[in-house]
Amino acid sequence: MDFLRIALELFVGFFSLFFLTRFLGKMTITQITTFDFISALVLGELVGNALYDHEIGLTEILFAVAFWGVLIFSTEIITQKNIRIRGFLEGKPSLVIHKGKIQYDELKKNHLDIDQLQHLLRAKDAFSLREVEYAILETNGTVSVLKKAEYATPTRADHNMPNTPPALPITFISDGRLLKENLTLSGLNETWLQKELYKKGIRHYSQVLYAEWEDGNSLHVETY
Repeated sequence: MDFLRIALELFVGFFSLFFLTRFLGKMTITQITTFDFISALVLGELVGNALYDHEIGLTEILFAVAFWGVLIFSTEIITQKNIRIRGFLEGKPSLVIHKGKIQYDELKKNHLDIDQLQHLLRAKDAFSLREVEYAILETNGTVSVLKKAEYATPTRADHNMPNTPPALPITFISDGRLLKENLTLSGLNETWLQKELYKKGIRHYSQVLYAEWEDGNSLHVETY
């Protein structure tokens, strides 16, 4: 009976947290601030502890998750309207490199050492500190980098090249499965796609691992 109770509570807890996360938005996952991290820990503890406490049932789990969700949602609304509270809960970005010089006080304040800073910079394709003019430690723990002019990537404007609008690649086939909605979105149809595949000696979608189309380019196909 305990196994059935645990399974049922896990099932309810999982979907409760899932729908709560979807309701709160993608920002809760993609850009975790200090407050979001604490929220995630508490939500996990609410469901985890309930599994081993026989006095806590499904009603209590749902109430705890729902009430905590209301608290988080209310806090998000407040932080959107009040800059001071937002800074307190979410923190503020820190300028860790200013005009090519490391701001040691800012590193110390954020408990960041040189090795960690170098790791974050390498993730932004800055393999030497001498390349960096400015570096900002964001509230989610990542670093935004502005390189010095001599190390910056040249743009089309730098070479006086004509501008062409960027095209978004669209996946037509993934793991042998046709994505009809993407095909419709591109304004093409299956007849066109099948003709293009025939040209490459492919007769069935199941032969294709990945197929991608980009406006102005031919169909790119990867087979198994």
